[in-house]
Amino acid sequence: MPRAKLLEALNQMVSDPRPTKRSLTLNGHRTSVSLEPEFWEALKKLAASQDLSVNAYAAQIDAERAQTDPTVSLASVLRVRILRAVQKGQL
Repeated sequence: MPRAKLLEALNQMVSDPRPTKRSLTLNGHRTSVSLEPEFWEALKKLAASQDLSVNAYAAQIDAERAQTDPTVSLASVLRVRILRAVQKGQL
């Protein structure tokens, strides 16, 4: 994806920069994650595209994060996953 198109897509996604904190249940454990509303919406779409709930999709990503680098925040990993989906044209 050309850089200009990617920046345009990101600008459209992030119109409200204020994060919203939501609770997730990951493998039976409650945690809270702060993401901007557009990222929450994108996360819902990605989860639905895999026939998963947001909790189940986030749990998968969290399990991968735990094995690769548990020091990185879940919110950061979710944002990067969403960015990669945009870059691949999945969103």
